[in-house]
Amino acid sequence: MSRYHTIYRDHPEDYDALVRAEDCDGNLRAHLHASLGDLSARPVLELGVGTGRVTRWLLQRGARVRGYELSPAMVDLARERLAAEGHDVTELTVGDAYAGDFGEAWAAAALAGWVFGHAVSWHPDDWTDRVRRALHAMRRAVVPGGRVVIIETLGTGHETPFVAPALAPYFALLASEGFSRTALRTDYAFETAAAAERSSRFFFGDAMGDRVRDAGWSRVPECTGVWTTTR
Repeated sequence: MSRYHTIYRDHPEDYDALVRAEDCDGNLRAHLHASLGDLSARPVLELGVGTGRVTRWLLQRGARVRGYELSPAMVDLARERLAAEGHDVTELTVGDAYAGDFGEAWAAAALAGWVFGHAVSWHPDDWTDRVRRALHAMRRAVVPGGRVVIIETLGTGHETPFVAPALAPYFALLASEGFSRTALRTDYAFETAAAAERSSRFFFGDAMGDRVRDAGWSRVPECTGVWTTTR
């Protein structure tokens, strides 16, 4: 089991504190809003709900989100936080992004944020089949003209987009499946440098924690890629 499995299973609140600090300038949120258009009362499929970061943005736009998250602890926290804000969380549930069938032509859009990149290391023998199957299922779920959106990191601690060698084949797969990429700056902003170091060390490991500490960053550079295609 990877350290990320353990984080998602046992430390959802610490993870939520980290991701709430990301996209401090609102670039990702603005890009999604512009790309997806009016979602009022429209159904949206989200894979990898996590603690509800993107889910919240979708619900605030009036979307009806059917969301799946593999970690029960993460989805429980998402439901708790979003329900406290007055959102309908009845369609957020525990589920596998690689299940392969999410229905046919019902969603205005389908999104998966920071999900499939894990497959490269978690499922080294068959990650290509798993990811391709999930992408095809997402495409089938959206109505003609609907958007399919994949969000992944393009480099924590990087001021310009950086493709980790391990993720290059995955990103090539997205391109081969007809996705086009937009790169954004989505920096983390923490109240103090100590908080930045603590969260970075918790999730990204000691090397990144040391780098954040040595640089004295309270704002940690981050680049994010948004891959989009239309059914």
